[in-house]
Amino acid sequence: MTVREFEYQFRKLYLQLGMYALRIVGDADDAEDIVEEAFMKSWQTISSGIVIENFNSYIYRSVRNECVSFLRRKTDFEDIDSVPEISDEVIDTSVRDAKIWKAIDSLPEKCREVFLMSKRDGFSNQEIADELGISIKTVKNQMTKALSRLREALSTGHKPFFLPFL
Repeated sequence: MTVREFEYQFRKLYLQLGMYALRIVGDADDAEDIVEEAFMKSWQTISSGIVIENFNSYIYRSVRNECVSFLRRKTDFEDIDSVPEISDEVIDTSVRDAKIWKAIDSLPEKCREVFLMSKRDGFSNQEIADELGISIKTVKNQMTKALSRLREALSTGHKPFFLPFL
């Protein structure tokens, strides 16, 4: 694998691996560190001359192993069975989550802020309006805009989607 191919895999898989690690360790910063560590170790393996036949499987397994190691260091973690095995369903879920967050990140700033306050943080329209100093009508308009853009971004060529935190 060349440096360019590795960089491509990093860009392609980073967010979805982060979503996978987040489901296991429960903290975004820790998940990010775990994914970075897995990629770093993978590059060290590749640069030592070892050929990795199926990089996707290899990197998912590496992230899982890093998550287990992290949990063992953090606590007296013994229940390795609670860490999900890597399956098509687990990968599909992490891919879906990555697409959702990428679409959310692409929303205009105010629209994204209103959407996350509503859906992630559970604020009412009135609470959002008060917090941001805008009218309830503006909150509703921003939510309509956000949902419309997300639906458009996520349903292209796919079955209708649902946001796990809605």
